[in-house]
Amino acid sequence: MNGELVPASEATVNVRDRGFMYGDAAFETLRVYGGHLFEWEAHADRLAKSCEILRLDHGLSDENLRARIEATLDANGLEDASVKLSISRGVQPGKLTPSEQVDPTVVVTLSPLGRGGVDGEKPWDGPATLQTVKTRRPSDRALPSKAKTHNYLNGILALLELRVTGADEALVLDDEGYVAEGATSNIFFVDGKRLCTPTLDGPILAGVTRDVVLELAESEGIPVREDFFTPDDVRGADEVFITSSTREIRPVGTVDGIDVETGPVTRLLSRLYETRVEALYEL
Repeated sequence: MNGELVPASEATVNVRDRGFMYGDAAFETLRVYGGHLFEWEAHADRLAKSCEILRLDHGLSDENLRARIEATLDANGLEDASVKLSISRGVQPGKLTPSEQVDPTVVVTLSPLGRGGVDGEKPWDGPATLQTVKTRRPSDRALPSKAKTHNYLNGILALLELRVTGADEALVLDDEGYVAEGATSNIFFVDGKRLCTPTLDGPILAGVTRDVVLELAESEGIPVREDFFTPDDVRGADEVFITSSTREIRPVGTVDGIDVETGPVTRLLSRLYETRVEALYEL
């Protein structure tokens, strides 16, 4: 909490903190493998972009933020974990208009998460079930999708819809009815030999794992199409998978009740991802 190591049971945020009151905060969720932060530079860049969109000038360097994460890892004796780094605009008078003066609240929290890589266990149990929901992604003109903020009500509403079916992840559409992303993941599918994913021209967060998958696909010469897709495109796909920092690459077994196979492209990209993670254990 703000540079001090505090037991989780004693960590508190002021009731007037804008992150609590209005969701006026940015965050990143990262994976740690063998004591090493995975894709730290990409996460730090995205956090900086989120803060820029929010006009949240916290005045902290990437090196300072990384040191706080590493100190928290050391204090907990964890080498394999998920990390959440949050930066709010801090405590300000109880009005909606932000003050120009920012005294940020910076919080680092950890959760143990098993070893990754070639010899690791998957952080999920079997292929995911994907369900299209009625909740839509708002337009960028309403809520900037490129900012990863504490305002996660849209995703929460999407996940609440899954209580009826018990699906693992929501397939969320934009206002035009095109596939956007999951509530907490990016969507990929395979059409023939081509890897497809919704374009960032839509209201989609640029996932760090998404970028890694696209890089791996390019390295293997797998054709990639980033475009606008309909739910029927996903339902009729040869393979489907979702990505996030904590899930990594998780195959999808059903989309709206339609069975999908875990095919060769998904298996190949998963192996390549595991190999990249494994390299961190060898450092």
